[in-house]
Amino acid sequence: MESPPRWKFTVIFSIIISLSLGLVSFILCITSEIKRNKKEDLRWNGKLCYLPSSQAFGLGIAALVSFILAQIIGNCILFKNSCSGRKRNAQYKIPVLAKLLLLISWLSFGIAVILLITATSMSKMQPYGVGWLNGECYLVKRGTYAGSAILVIVTVGSVIGSALSTIKTNQAEQGRKIHAQKG
Repeated sequence: MESPPRWKFTVIFSIIISLSLGLVSFILCITSEIKRNKKEDLRWNGKLCYLPSSQAFGLGIAALVSFILAQIIGNCILFKNSCSGRKRNAQYKIPVLAKLLLLISWLSFGIAVILLITATSMSKMQPYGVGWLNGECYLVKRGTYAGSAILVIVTVGSVIGSALSTIKTNQAEQGRKIHAQKG
């Protein structure tokens, strides 16, 4: 039985939205890397430090939000495709490749979120005597946002790959069932 065209459109549209949000998050991470505070921005009065807010703060929040939305939409595609009613009744098993890609996507998602949250909070203004942690100022290390950008691509690619592998498996099984009924 062929999938209705509306369902295929929804899957393709969701994949495009997830990829677009992932690309937006990637670009925002790279821009945050460029706009982060540098060592020259740090002010020291002998005892206390001050670090002004950088544009990386707002960009980091936007990157985090778009990244989380991309992960949610990508997982919705996967679970909608692999947990639909007809597959549960047919004792459908998620392919090993899809499971592996899903594990990779969640691991890289967790690491990227931790990096983005930490780097973004460090990009906020650190006033004299307050700092980021225990009254001390901290700078975001070079490459932190770029590393997050790479993890964004890995995460979105893995979850989309996982969703596509369940679609291909589903189509192959449907083809075998149709041929088996004809013979």
